[in-house]
Amino acid sequence: MTPATNSRLSQRRLILYALPAFVVALPTIPVYIHLPALYGVELGLGLAATGLFLLLARLFDTVSDPVIGYLSDRYGFRGARRKPWIAIGAVIAGFGLFKILNPPGDVGGSYLLLWSIVLYAGWTMVSVPYLAWGAELADDYDDRTRLTSWREAMTLIGIFGAGALAAITANMGWTSSDSIGAIAWLAIGLGAAVIPLLLWYVPDRPLDRQELPALTGSYLRSVISNGPFLRLLGAWFLNGLANGIPAALFFIYLEFGLEAAEEIRPLFILAYFGAGIASIPIWLKISQQFGKHRTWCWAMAAAALAFVSVLLIPSGGFAAFTVVCLITGMALGADLTLPPAMQADVLDYDRWRFGEERAGIQFALWGMSTKLALALSVGLALPALEVLGFDPNAPTESGKWAIIVIYALVPIVIKIAAITVVWRFPLTRKRHDIIQHRLKKRQFKLKKLKELA
Repeated sequence: MTPATNSRLSQRRLILYALPAFVVALPTIPVYIHLPALYGVELGLGLAATGLFLLLARLFDTVSDPVIGYLSDRYGFRGARRKPWIAIGAVIAGFGLFKILNPPGDVGGSYLLLWSIVLYAGWTMVSVPYLAWGAELADDYDDRTRLTSWREAMTLIGIFGAGALAAITANMGWTSSDSIGAIAWLAIGLGAAVIPLLLWYVPDRPLDRQELPALTGSYLRSVISNGPFLRLLGAWFLNGLANGIPAALFFIYLEFGLEAAEEIRPLFILAYFGAGIASIPIWLKISQQFGKHRTWCWAMAAAALAFVSVLLIPSGGFAAFTVVCLITGMALGADLTLPPAMQADVLDYDRWRFGEERAGIQFALWGMSTKLALALSVGLALPALEVLGFDPNAPTESGKWAIIVIYALVPIVIKIAAITVVWRFPLTRKRHDIIQHRLKKRQFKLKKLKELA
C-alpha cells in the first residue's frame, strides 16, 4: 500500500476502485422500490405507517451526509483518511441490509425504522468517503472523467443486474421476499470480496495536519463562497429535479399516458439503463475533445429535445417512446459521469484557494442535493397531478394531458435552467491545468520548508 500520487491512473487501480460501486448499487431497487410493498402490504404494516417510518429514516439519511463528510475529512486511522470509514460503514451497511430485507414474519414499525437507519448510516459512511476518495485518486483532467465513468458504469450495471435478477427469479416462481433476500445475500457476499481489495490495493491520500479543516464560521463561509462549487451544485440540483420528476411519474405515464401493458413496461426500463451504460464511453471521448461542462450541457439539451417529442407521442406509441428512453438514457450516462468529474476539479480549486482538504464535506453536500432533489420531485409531481385534475380511478383526457405536461414539459424548463447555470463554468481544462501547476509548486515549497526545519 502506497500513498496516492499524481501519476496517471492505472487500469488495474481504476477497476479495483470502481468495483465496489457495483456492489453498493445492487440493493438500490430492493430498498427504494420493493421495501414499501414488502412492509406495507406483505408484512401488514400498512402503507401509511411504512411511508412515515421510511420518511423518518430518509430524513436521518439526509442529515447524516455532512456529518460523515466532515468527520472523514478531519479524522482517520494510522494516517489513512477515507479507508477506515468505508471499512466500518461496509460492515454496518451489510448487517443493516440483511436485517431490513430478511425480516421476521411479525414485525412492527420500530423494526423498520431501526434497521433502515442502520442501513442508511452504513451506506453514508461508505458512499461519502468513497466519492471523496475518487476525487483525490486522480489529478489529471481526463483521468477524473475516466474514473467517474467506470464508477458510474458499475453503478448502472449494479442497478440493471438487480432488476434482471428480480425478473428472472420472478419467472422462476420465487416470491418478492425471496427475490430481494437473494439480492441482499449477493450484495453482502460480493461486498465481502471486493471491499477488502479496494482497501488493500487502492492508495488513500494521507492525512495532512496542515490541511485538516476546523468546523468554524470561516470554514463554513469559505465553503459557500466557492463560486465554481455553488454553480456546479446548483446545476446538479436542477438537473436532479428534472430527472426526478419523470422518474416519479414513469409508471403512471406508462399506464395512463402511453397505455402500455404491464408485461412490456420493464422493457422501457431496460432500454433506459442499457443506453446509459452503453453511452458512457461515448461521453468520455466527447468530453476529452470539447470539455466536461459543455459536453454535459449538450447531453441535457438532447434529453430536453427528447422530452419535447413526448408531447407528440399518442397512446400506444411504444416505438417512439423507446427512442425517447434510449436518448434520455444516454443523457443519464453523461449526468452520472461528467458532473462528479467536474466536482473533483472544483476540489483542486478549493484546495488552492483555501489551503484545506474538504472533499468529504463537499461531496456530502452533493449527496444532500441529490436526496433533496429526489424528495422534491415526488413531493411536487404527485400533488401537481391531483391539482390539475388527474384521478387514477376515473382518468379523463385532460387528466392524461396533465400527466404528459408534468412528465415531459416541466423537466424541459428545469433542464434549460440547469444548462444556463453551468454553460459558462469557469474551470476549463486550461484553467484546471494552471491550478494543478500552482498546487504542485506550493507542495514543493512546503516539502522544502519541512526539510529545512
